[in-house]
Amino acid sequence: MAPIEPTAPEKLMTPANIVTLIRICLVPVFVLAIVSPWPLWMGLPDITTEAKRLIAAGIFILISCTDWLDGYLARSRGEVTDFGKFMDPLADKILVAAALIALVELAVLPGWPVLIILAREFIVSGIRMVAASKGEVIAASWYGKAKTVFQMIAIVLFLAKDALVFPSAAAAFSNPLFLLSWTVMAIALVLTIMSMLDYLVKARHLLKRSTPKAGSAPAAGTGERPTEVAALQRAIDAEARIVVERAGERGLTVGTAESLTGGLIAAMLTAVPGSSAVVRGGVVSYVNDVKEQVLGVSGDVLSRQGAVDELVALQMARGALRELACDVTVSVTGIAGPTGAEPGKPVGTVWIGCATARGTRAEEHHFQGGRDSVRLQTVLAALKAMESALG
Repeated sequence: MAPIEPTAPEKLMTPANIVTLIRICLVPVFVLAIVSPWPLWMGLPDITTEAKRLIAAGIFILISCTDWLDGYLARSRGEVTDFGKFMDPLADKILVAAALIALVELAVLPGWPVLIILAREFIVSGIRMVAASKGEVIAASWYGKAKTVFQMIAIVLFLAKDALVFPSAAAAFSNPLFLLSWTVMAIALVLTIMSMLDYLVKARHLLKRSTPKAGSAPAAGTGERPTEVAALQRAIDAEARIVVERAGERGLTVGTAESLTGGLIAAMLTAVPGSSAVVRGGVVSYVNDVKEQVLGVSGDVLSRQGAVDELVALQMARGALRELACDVTVSVTGIAGPTGAEPGKPVGTVWIGCATARGTRAEEHHFQGGRDSVRLQTVLAALKAMESALG
């Protein structure tokens, strides 16, 4: 079997990421359109304040639509990047925050709804940082996605509402647009609070966890403290749910080819309810004969370079893709320890491959800790690679 060439390194400036950066750069344009006296600057006295607000609403809608565009480009082109995962939600928050602050500045919206929305963003960002420091991923619920949609709709409605002049409070409350804008804002605020509470509930074990006392015993046979192993396990459980849910949403199937993990990746995936719809199976190729005879790994590569090698990981992933007839596969081959180290390949060296119809790639990792910790870290990294491939 001919060696499989690794794909090119992940690009930073993909079309999707460029669209995201453009969205952020357009935020000052929107702010200027809504708060500055640009009609006077441009010598356009016929453009009234009400017309200016409607133009600003149109710009806001245009910028908001780019959120759909960059997501579509990333998924359709298979170019989901870590940079995009970070910048895309940040761009949404910058746009919403800028719009809400501008509405308060113009006395269109009172300050208390803005305080609730911004407080939620600070709290959730803090929770995510704590979770990331513990090696955990907290999956976003539908509350968070819905609150963003309702917030943006509410902003557009408040901009349009402000283009109307109400002679009295009674006239305002009898106007359908006034009532609609506040109704949508109320729904957005309820979803904002619910999504924050959802994050707090999911992270309650992190927020109440204490630092292990000095001298506490490590988990038997692992070389790791129980809290560290438990944190890894929780992160794996969360990541496995994300993979199964995303594969189900995309209508894709997944599979595994495992060496040092001995089937742990497949076990974590199949522990998720509903996984039978997306998980095709796994191949535990713990010895070289199975790698060669079942997955089609080149015998020459195995004899020359050993099992812990980039080409082996690539060929394992491609072989699993073929044998399991699925859309995305991951492969893992490495040295979990405590023995087995080779020159240039210390204990903890792991290659993780990932294959799709678009190509095959592999990454080298060097994990620290005891045998069980290395295996668990490998499972988590493999699931994250699968999540990235699923888009």
